[in-house]
Amino acid sequence: MPSRVSSSSGDSLPIIRRYTYGVGHVLNDLCASMWFSYLLIYFHSVLNFSNSRAGYLMLVGQIADAICTPFVGYQSDKTSRDNCYGQRKIWHLVGTICVAAAFPFLFNPCITCEHSAEWAKFIYYVPFVVIFQFGWASTQISHLALIPDLTKNESIRVELNSIRYACTVLANIFVYGVTWLLLDLPRPGHQKQGDQEELGPDDTSKFRELAFIVVGVGAVFSIIFHIGTNEKAAAKAADERGENVRSESELMTWKDWLTEYQFYLIALLYMCTRLMVNVSQVYIPMYLLESLQLDSDSIAIIPLIVYVSGFLTSIFMRLINKLIGRKLTYFLGASLIIVCCISLWFKTIGKFIYLSAVLLGAGGSTVLVTSLSMTADMVGDNTESAAFVYGAMSFTDKLSNGLAVTLIQDLHPCIKCCAECKWYYRDIMVFVPGSFAVISLLTLLLLAPQKLGQRSRDKKQLQVTAQAELPDESETTGLLQGEKAPTYSVNS
Repeated sequence: MPSRVSSSSGDSLPIIRRYTYGVGHVLNDLCASMWFSYLLIYFHSVLNFSNSRAGYLMLVGQIADAICTPFVGYQSDKTSRDNCYGQRKIWHLVGTICVAAAFPFLFNPCITCEHSAEWAKFIYYVPFVVIFQFGWASTQISHLALIPDLTKNESIRVELNSIRYACTVLANIFVYGVTWLLLDLPRPGHQKQGDQEELGPDDTSKFRELAFIVVGVGAVFSIIFHIGTNEKAAAKAADERGENVRSESELMTWKDWLTEYQFYLIALLYMCTRLMVNVSQVYIPMYLLESLQLDSDSIAIIPLIVYVSGFLTSIFMRLINKLIGRKLTYFLGASLIIVCCISLWFKTIGKFIYLSAVLLGAGGSTVLVTSLSMTADMVGDNTESAAFVYGAMSFTDKLSNGLAVTLIQDLHPCIKCCAECKWYYRDIMVFVPGSFAVISLLTLLLLAPQKLGQRSRDKKQLQVTAQAELPDESETTGLLQGEKAPTYSVNS
């Protein structure tokens, strides 16, 4: 059986190419920051949607994304490498156009139905949500699938994931910083309740301006990615090194992945990771406003601290992974999130909320970068189906997040009517990310004895080969009875 190409082969990627690749997801990151952090609070507090209807709108988006990701992954793998623009980059371009075209409509009032019933507004926003999520999926899957295509070196793959996540963090910091500035500006009709500043319909223009800023800045970085990333050159270099030349038995189709036990464990680990990160990102603004009753600018300041912490942590991800390995690094990140969740339980958290934000950012950064690196390790040299793998991972992520948010919104109590109900979002921030951190550690325990990237079919092949090399029963019997062992010539 032909041996796999070593992941430590001498391919290298110029530093400038690593960073032009890294900024290719910035538009998605900027939009995702607004989507997860502000969609629910914008539709409920600014557009006056009910909690459940706002949750259903997010569910529609998550389901659309979940359906699109495996479809995009499969079609991306089927796209010819010989096309003029690149197998992955063509899907990235399509996704970028869809995101840039649809996203601004989500944070603008209904153009023709501003005074219509809530259900009519809901229907108005659904097509824009679907187009945005299709574009987001196309950009995300094609960008992730490029990592195994650009390099076979495991260390560089971790670095690409770290740069990618660092850009994600900086994108979130940018969104929260701009939000902080916009919400701090005076606006007419501003409501106050005691010392607490409340969001309301008068903040519509602030979110509209934020959406246009996000799309404009993201589009610039997408152009940098498309100019600076040469997918075809990387594929040609890999061909020259013989890395894309493998026997039929070494290729992995989507059906082959579905028979791999490790594929399901990594998918579960990635799903838990995304639930930890995304649920905390969605509900930390509500926790700050409703449970702790902080000023409205806290929904920018605290998330800002989370992502600054995450950015600083991501700088050391390559070194930490190299020193203690993928699995221990993930264990460290999940443990930080559990400690953070425990700290959020205390009602008198006070200034310690800033320390909790640091723990949440460091833990989230660690588990996200490491889970993506573990996925890349599992894909290994099988780049021919990499997009399907990332699409399948994203499918579990998007569907589970959508269902989680919908369930949380449906269970939402009347916070204004009950003094104790205000701690509902505290409970969400403690038990949801904390529970999935525990599940991720149990999954990691099942992964512990396994080597990432090892195929179960390879084990079976080795067993078959070993069995074939054993003498058959008749030969063994003859040898025991004193018969002369058969001899073989070198040329036989």
